[in-house]
Amino acid sequence: MSIEAKVQSVRSEIGKVISGQHDVVDQIIASTLANGHVLLEGVPGLGKTLLVRTLGHVFGLEFGRVQFTPDLMPSDVTGTMIYDASSGKFSFRQGPAFVGLLLADEINRTPPKTQAALLEAMEERRVTVDGVAHPLPSPFIVFATQNPIEFEGTYPLPEAQQDRFLLKVLLRYPSPEEEVSVLKTHHAGFSPQNLELAGVQQVISQNELLELQQEVKTATIEDKIFSYIYQIVHATRDNRDVMVGASPRAGIALMNISKAFAFMRGRNFVTPDDVKEIAPAVLRHRVTLRPEAEIEGQTTDDVIKRLLDSVAVPR
Repeated sequence: MSIEAKVQSVRSEIGKVISGQHDVVDQIIASTLANGHVLLEGVPGLGKTLLVRTLGHVFGLEFGRVQFTPDLMPSDVTGTMIYDASSGKFSFRQGPAFVGLLLADEINRTPPKTQAALLEAMEERRVTVDGVAHPLPSPFIVFATQNPIEFEGTYPLPEAQQDRFLLKVLLRYPSPEEEVSVLKTHHAGFSPQNLELAGVQQVISQNELLELQQEVKTATIEDKIFSYIYQIVHATRDNRDVMVGASPRAGIALMNISKAFAFMRGRNFVTPDDVKEIAPAVLRHRVTLRPEAEIEGQTTDDVIKRLLDSVAVPR
C-alpha cells in the first residue's frame, strides 16, 4: 500500500472523532511522517488532546500526557534516580517522556528550567540523569500545546526554543456545520476517553511508521526547489516588518516537511505547491515582527503571506 493510501486510512480513522480541521490533520500527519515536533496553539476546548491521542492510537504509538504547571520539575518529565533499599543501589525510574508520542499540555505554564529539559529531550532524543544518557523510544515525537489568550502566570517559550518545533499549527473554531456535528456525536454517546468504542482503529504499526519516515526522506528535490526554499527563508530576513528572520534550520524544516506532503499526495518528488502550502506553519514561530508592525495590527501570518506572494514560484 502506498503512503498516500495509508495516509487516507489515517485521515478516515481520525475523522471518526475529529470533525473538520482537515488542514490541521494533514499538518500533524505530515509532521509525524517527517519525525518532527509540533507546537499546537488554540483556545481550550478545541480538541487538541483528543486529536493527539487519536493520532497516537492510529499510528500504534504509546501515548503520554504531562500537564505543565509552575511547580513541575525537570525530573517530573524526564525521570529520576530512586534508591532501592533492598539492593542498596540507585536505579533510574523513567519519566513520562519515555513514550512514542508525548503531549506537553500548556508548555508555557512551566518555568524555563523544565521547558529546557523537555526541549533537550526533543533535540537529542535522549535524557541525561546523573551523567548517564538514557535513549528515548524511536520514534519520539512531542506535541506541545499553548493557549494564545492567557498570559498571566505563563513563561513564553524563547524564540530559540520555539525553533526546535518543526511546525506551529493553529487550531481555530470549527464551522457551524462541524460544531453541530460535534454536538450530535456526543449526544449519540461518544466518550473522548474511549477511542475503541468510537471505532477508531490502529492502521499503521510503530515499525511501519519508522519505515515510512525513512521512505519520506528519499523524496526527490530539484535544484529549483532548493533555490525556492532558500528564497522564501531569505525573504523573512529582508523585510521591513520583520525584526528577526528565519534561520537555516527553518529551510531544513521546510524541506523535510515538504517531502512528507509530496508522498501524502502520491508523489516521490517535491513541487513548489508543497513548499508554499506548508510554509506558514514552518515560519510563523520563527519570525519576529517589529513592534511598529504589531502596532499597525499586522500578524505574523499576514507578513508571511505577503512574503510568499512576493517570491517567484519556479516553473
